[in-house]
Amino acid sequence: MIQFDFLPTDSIPSVKAEESVLKNMSFDQLIDTLVHDIIHFAISLTIAILVFYGGKYIIKKLYNFVVNILSKRNVDPSLSTFIMSLVRIVLYFILIVTVIGILGLETSSFLALFASAGVAIGMALSGTLQNFAGGVLILLLKPFKVGDYIETQGFAGTVTRIEIFNTIICTADNKSIIIPNGGLSTGSVNNYSTQAYRRVEWKIGIAYGESVEAARELLLGLLAKDERVLQEKPADGPSVAAPVVYLASLDDSAVTLTVRAWVRSADFWGVFFDHNEEFYNAITSNPSLSFPFPQLDIHITGEKEEA
Repeated sequence: MIQFDFLPTDSIPSVKAEESVLKNMSFDQLIDTLVHDIIHFAISLTIAILVFYGGKYIIKKLYNFVVNILSKRNVDPSLSTFIMSLVRIVLYFILIVTVIGILGLETSSFLALFASAGVAIGMALSGTLQNFAGGVLILLLKPFKVGDYIETQGFAGTVTRIEIFNTIICTADNKSIIIPNGGLSTGSVNNYSTQAYRRVEWKIGIAYGESVEAARELLLGLLAKDERVLQEKPADGPSVAAPVVYLASLDDSAVTLTVRAWVRSADFWGVFFDHNEEFYNAITSNPSLSFPFPQLDIHITGEKEEA
């Protein structure tokens, strides 16, 4: 027969032993024993309930205390959120084990059972453990932090929380996207907030036969009026700062110009959309420039049919 030495089976009385004890007891003794056990269990249950709710109150106070300490020490919000999630889980685990001990259950047996169940659950939830490990790697390597604008796994948004198992980002249209940390730690992440400056790029097409130099002067003049666009290299900025316009390609229906300008990361979208409209209005109102559009000339050749 298979024996499990790690379980305290020696302390469990056999059925025959219990039957012999009950046979030797009178009815009054049975009632007294039953009443004593009920009273003892009721007292233990009352104490366990009081300890549970008292423990919840203490956990809440400890949680707020740790939050205040982390905020006063200016701990990174990403690390702070992770630590607080871990602290909450550990404290509640200790509280549950304490309550089980008060109820008279063997905590050693419970812990052994919990460890065995933990192994089985861990094998079933390998992805969850991977997400936990991914969260630790994110906090250690810091590919992004709370407040960064990132793009990953087909989603783009601002990081609002980094938790134990997942990261929450808020998209531009105010949707909360929950992304597992496992994929974030092993996949590619495009972080738009790590650099102080970003390059804005536009593609502008003009018609064949129109002056590229005239278009260049017009576009550069518009960019020069915008204070958000860098006109010279800053001390902590990119090596090339001044806006440029160059002929990128000769396409089927247009001469395509590429316009590039450097701005601060916070001004990227504002500059991009503002000058989209400004470039369009400037070119359409300029008599020497125009936006071409694809057209197809069809020539029909052949003899006319005789009537």
